[in-house]
Parts: sequence; structure tokens; C-alpha cells
Amino acid sequence: MTPPVLALPSAVGPEEAERLGDDVRVLLESGGAGVVVCDVAALETPGLAAVDLLARLQLGALRAGGRLRLRGTAPALRALLGLVGLPIELEGQAEQREPARRIQEAVEPVDPAV
Repeated sequence: MTPPVLALPSAVGPEEAERLGDDVRVLLESGGAGVVVCDVAALETPGLAAVDLLARLQLGALRAGGRLRLRGTAPALRALLGLVGLPIELEGQAEQREPARRIQEAVEPVDPAV
């Protein structure tokens, strides 16, 4: 199932941020994919206001039982999200998994050779 896409404008005020949060909730409830793709390519200068908006959208998505995925993320915004520690999935990003552990067997000197 293709997730719905919500494109953010270049600048977002407080009233518009509330409306976008409602849009994320509605898209999750009406969709069924469990994820909303948020296109952030239009954000001109990513700063803490953009991070605050994305944190609010992510929280709204989690409360609605879904998640947010970002598309068109500029390197500066990616760096800022990493700096503040906001765990938002980025489109095209490899899924982070725990590395495979190496299995080491201890051999006792008294064990017979196989």
C-alpha cells in the first residue's frame, strides 16, 4: 500500500502547524499504510522551528498509531535532526539493525578431535 504524502510549505506558522498535525492524523486514520510521508524539500532554512514542527508531527503520528517518514531531507536538516536526537525515519535511509554477532566456540584441550 502506498503511503499518503504531505508536502510542507517553505514557512510554517503556529496556526498552520496545528492544521498540519490534524492532516497527519486524518491521513493515518483514512489510509491504512500506518505511515505518512512528509515531503520537506520546500523548507528553505531548516532550523529549530522546523525541528519543533517535525517533532510535533511525529508525536501526532505516534498518538494516531502510525509513524512519519521524511522525503527530500536536506543535509543541513538531517544533521540538525541527528544533533537534537529526533528519531524520525528518512526515506531512502537503510534500516538500522543490530550487527550480527560472531559466534565463538571455546575448545577445551581435553575434548577429542572430531
